[in-house]
Amino acid sequence: MTTSRTRSTLLSMPNRRTVLRAGGAALATSLAMPYLARAQDKVLYINTWGGPWEEAARAHLFDPFTAETGVEIRTVSPVSFAKLAQQVQTGVYEFDVTTLGGAELIRAGQAGIIEDWQEAPYEGALFENGVASHAFATVLAWRTDKYPEGPKNWADFWDVERFPGSRSLQRYPARVLPLALLADGVPVEDLYPLDVDRAFASLDKIKPHVLVWWTAGAQSTQILRDGEIDMIGIWHGRFFEAEEAGAPVAMTWNNGQIDRAYWVVAKDTPNAELARDFIAFATSAKPLAGFTVQGDYGPLNPAAYEFISSEEAQRMPTSEQNYPKVFEQDIANLGIDPSELSQRFEEWLAT
Repeated sequence: MTTSRTRSTLLSMPNRRTVLRAGGAALATSLAMPYLARAQDKVLYINTWGGPWEEAARAHLFDPFTAETGVEIRTVSPVSFAKLAQQVQTGVYEFDVTTLGGAELIRAGQAGIIEDWQEAPYEGALFENGVASHAFATVLAWRTDKYPEGPKNWADFWDVERFPGSRSLQRYPARVLPLALLADGVPVEDLYPLDVDRAFASLDKIKPHVLVWWTAGAQSTQILRDGEIDMIGIWHGRFFEAEEAGAPVAMTWNNGQIDRAYWVVAKDTPNAELARDFIAFATSAKPLAGFTVQGDYGPLNPAAYEFISSEEAQRMPTSEQNYPKVFEQDIANLGIDPSELSQRFEEWLAT
């Protein structure tokens, strides 16, 4: 049976050997590519997450693009699907470019609020008219002062007899249900489409021990760092923040869950051509490498790893050493409408 990595070429990750076989010439071409003839007095508006995300984007994507093209980048935050839809409907554009996760990308395509792409900026980049940029992983982390011999997988997270203590998970069902199924013994290759009833039955077992259903990345870092919880499902970059703050913590990449982020262009924006040029630049090897290193993400253009050291790659879920240990969220094959799933999850939490 095929795994979630191989069901669709759109969701597959070319390996490093494939990139190297493509040859240095192709890489050099991508770096020397004239993304846009130098422009004067042109402005591109980009919807961002703000904070450290925007700092990394400014340093490695926005300012270098301006230096290359003369196009000024102005930002609007935070990222908002509702604003994307509203401005397309009204014709009044607050921003031209934004990033979306897989579920939001499918919704945007269904609603007709993003531009089509005819040619991918790099091989395998396109999914539902979004250009794959970077990824983060939800990983299992714990306090080493509580568990000197830590858990190894999500089954251990669910095992409150061997590992007694408080837990925390994200209040985000599309990420939590696959973990519940893994804890219940479902193999990675059989996760999708999700067996929703079985997943909720598994969640019933851990629910009394989940002290916090976190909703913001900074919150997850804080409760792990401060020892408010003992074990957590956390974004890998947020784990490293707790570790760098000196907290006694550890994590495993085993069965980490990858989410992809995609650049999209707002439908009918008058700056569509500039927007496409920016996205081609932002997902090219060297700029993307710098952004993902500073932002603690994993690049989805494999060529970016030519500009990332082996030490830096150890912190990335899409790296050669970590990718075999994680799995990709297959939002296109979820098995239930995301909005229906969210409603059921919130009702379950309330009971």
